[in-house]
Amino acid sequence: MNKVRIGSVGLGRLGLQHAENIAGRIQNAELIAICDVDKPKVEETAKRLGVKHQFTSFDDLAACKDVDAIVVVSPSALHTGQIAAAMKAGKHVFSEKPLGVTVAECKEAEKAVEAHSDLVFMLGFMRRFDESYKYAHDKVVAGEIGKPVLFRSYSQDPEKFIQGSIAFASHSGGEFLDMSVHDIDLARWFTGSEPETVYAIGACYAHPEFAAYKDGDNVSCLMKFKNNCMVFLFAGRTAPHGYNVETEIIGTKGILRIASVPQKNLVEVLDNHGVRKECSENFLERFATAYVNEVQEFVNCIIEKRKPAVTVYDGTKVSEIAYTCKAAFESGELIKFHT
Repeated sequence: MNKVRIGSVGLGRLGLQHAENIAGRIQNAELIAICDVDKPKVEETAKRLGVKHQFTSFDDLAACKDVDAIVVVSPSALHTGQIAAAMKAGKHVFSEKPLGVTVAECKEAEKAVEAHSDLVFMLGFMRRFDESYKYAHDKVVAGEIGKPVLFRSYSQDPEKFIQGSIAFASHSGGEFLDMSVHDIDLARWFTGSEPETVYAIGACYAHPEFAAYKDGDNVSCLMKFKNNCMVFLFAGRTAPHGYNVETEIIGTKGILRIASVPQKNLVEVLDNHGVRKECSENFLERFATAYVNEVQEFVNCIIEKRKPAVTVYDGTKVSEIAYTCKAAFESGELIKFHT
């Protein structure tokens, strides 16, 4: 196979970004079909990107003989069913996170992937494909900072987008699942270990609406991993300065910091406010290259007939950890992970 013909489902913010990437930025790939329940959006996007097939039904997309692979960027609650249906139809699948909105759904996705071992499945943990995170991970693996002692990661959304978070709160799974899954994945990736215990705290400091779902607008947790590495995660929905993701790995011989000062680019602005650096607007801007890199890896795996490093089991494990963090937050108690 010299070119992978891809159908993409979901044309929300990230879905549209993936469609545009596949249409013009992914080598050896062709965006052959798009699917969304919004027919006018499908028609407009297909015309703009030159897409052959247009669907408002996922079943029709899965049945399309011109499609080799499907990229799932639909609402989270649909992921598991669409993964299973696509693989049953003989399509390779790339799915955005989460794998499922419950651990039980993740297990169902595992069964679907296991039943079709001849097909490629990949989950979208895009931070692994960010150039800075890859560079730092290589240094950790090479032993350049010694043994990891502490992994610290922050994910903060801008306050100006809070109404969207409130609207999504009833089916988000909570802040640890909604916002910290990438931090959890990175913690496992960088430490090469799994969590043993977790203690979580937080509250509704500015937006009491989240309390109805036993959630907060800012939450944090401290985990002890099996290799004794300390892992501290913070997720916030009220950042005044913009989208902010930063990570630090402290080792016995050195320290790595990734985006410790969140900035849009290397430009400094000098004006009547003083000297400042602007922040990224959102996740699409901050991880634009990573979104390209991850789908490129998916396509490469199909062509080269190999499996990605990011597996369906990573999706299940991260969801299990996120829900355990949520349980610790709700109980206020130290919780031990099941081994």
